[in-house]
Amino acid sequence: MALCSKILALYLVHICLLLSLCSALDPFVSYEFEVSYITASPLGVPQQVIAINGKFPGPTINVTTNNNVAINIRNKLDENLLIHWSGIQQRRSSWQDGLPGTNCPIPPKWNWTYQFQVKDQIGSFFYFPSLHMQRASGGFGSFIVNNRAIIPIPFDTPHGDIVVLIGDWYKRNHTALRKALDDGKDLGMPDGVLINGKGPYQYNTTLVPDGIDYETIEVQPGKTYRLRVHNVGTSTSLNFRIQNHNLLLAESEGSYTVQQNYTSLDIHVGQSYSFLVTMDQNASTDYYIVASARFVNESQWKRVTGVGILRYTNSKGKAKGPLPDAPNDEFDKTFSMNQARSIRWNVSASGARPNPQGSFRYGSINVTDVYVLKNKPLVTINGKRKATLSGISYVNPATPIRLADQFKVKGVYKLDFPNKPLTGSPKIETSVINGTYRGFMEIILQNNDTKMQSYHLSGYAVFVVGMDYGDWTENSRGTYNKWDGIARSTVQVYPGAWTAILVSLDNVGVWNLRTENLDSWYLGQETYVRIVNPEETNKTELPIPDNALFCGALTKLQKPQDISFAVSITGNRSKLFFTLLMAVCALMSVFG
Repeated sequence: MALCSKILALYLVHICLLLSLCSALDPFVSYEFEVSYITASPLGVPQQVIAINGKFPGPTINVTTNNNVAINIRNKLDENLLIHWSGIQQRRSSWQDGLPGTNCPIPPKWNWTYQFQVKDQIGSFFYFPSLHMQRASGGFGSFIVNNRAIIPIPFDTPHGDIVVLIGDWYKRNHTALRKALDDGKDLGMPDGVLINGKGPYQYNTTLVPDGIDYETIEVQPGKTYRLRVHNVGTSTSLNFRIQNHNLLLAESEGSYTVQQNYTSLDIHVGQSYSFLVTMDQNASTDYYIVASARFVNESQWKRVTGVGILRYTNSKGKAKGPLPDAPNDEFDKTFSMNQARSIRWNVSASGARPNPQGSFRYGSINVTDVYVLKNKPLVTINGKRKATLSGISYVNPATPIRLADQFKVKGVYKLDFPNKPLTGSPKIETSVINGTYRGFMEIILQNNDTKMQSYHLSGYAVFVVGMDYGDWTENSRGTYNKWDGIARSTVQVYPGAWTAILVSLDNVGVWNLRTENLDSWYLGQETYVRIVNPEETNKTELPIPDNALFCGALTKLQKPQDISFAVSITGNRSKLFFTLLMAVCALMSVFG
């Protein structure tokens, strides 16, 4: 019997190593996602939304630092699908990033299993469908990475953990929005703002019709809760606030912050924050939770306001009075930027590792590459309205960049993205940044448009070292914060302003650099950063997954039965298989 156990263990260890699922004794967590359309009425009108396991928004993924994660996706939409894990760095494995530069899409009626480790990360993130503007119809959910028990968090353990997903919302679904953009039109004003997939509480009978389901968050008086707030919307920055309650900022996208109180905070598209909120008010009434549009004509955009309810368990009445005021800064464009500058890295706190976050002294590292990336208002190229980055409107190739590299497919992309914006006519290209492995890159994001932008870099946390109005110059470096600039994955760039970030290029792969504004992203405002280790080694990048999908020039490599095989062997459908993998990890510790 003992011999049989050893044989079984060795066999399973072999499978485990092939799948790269067992990393020492790090546990793994498995999820099953069925992505489909359902009918919902978040703003009182029935519409098609994208649900996961029949729920809108989707379920929260809740894991711990260094967990191995397997998420099996069953695509029941009528179009291709990829899921992106925004802010999860996918160390050594851009294969799992869920973007068209790295992955072939999951066709309708197919399954595919993502497998990755949340290596050396903590914090608040979210996932969403990354193709065809699908996020505008839903499919998003929260992704929490908890500290390991041996790593203390820099605040008392909260009484509860509450996810708040906010975002602008249209009554038209993503296919209608996409057609509007293809026809050269703007999306126009959103129809509202959702909080956890629900419309506004009827705080105003003129602006909010009857019969809308709204979000209610119930709390115990005197307790402190951690609120993880994510802007998962299409293109609108939102100001978040809770009536009569302070928001103590504690974390943002995987970095603990210097703890500061805010009465409200601007949260831009794609950004995530953790607040500690103490329920220290009397229970005579409920309290408003508000997310309202920013950097627009707010008198005209009053309907673009999400309102939920914070309810103490001993509450004696409904919320009353006007909504808490948004910042009154119509004629003070520096207010929000100064607020953003006030968000600092807690250099003494431990993050995913025992050593303090600030032990990585980013300000003393020599910069090896500088890129100035500029966006402008939409332009017309070959008769089509396009968004550009440094004069280039990116087009996704039929063959993903990472696959093209793996199989040495020529002509898929150009490794020629310019360090400075083009001065000639804008063009449509698959132009990629050539990053230097173990280099240290400075990126200046220059927003010469009248709209707020936010940018995301996959695979990394970037250090936000400076922002200001006007055009960036080399003299602007004198204003950089070289000590405690926040490290995060998504940064805002104000209209007519610049933001400077620094990033240590230690993660081999192909990584997306994009605007988070879905309309501009769809129209081409993105690129990729390609990081290659010049030395042949399997230590800096994991091998191509056994269940990799093939498309474009590699379509002939794809066999229909590969999917069922991948699901049965590497997927998440068999709980028995994962139970056996757990046994493997335990047996590995026994056999040394």
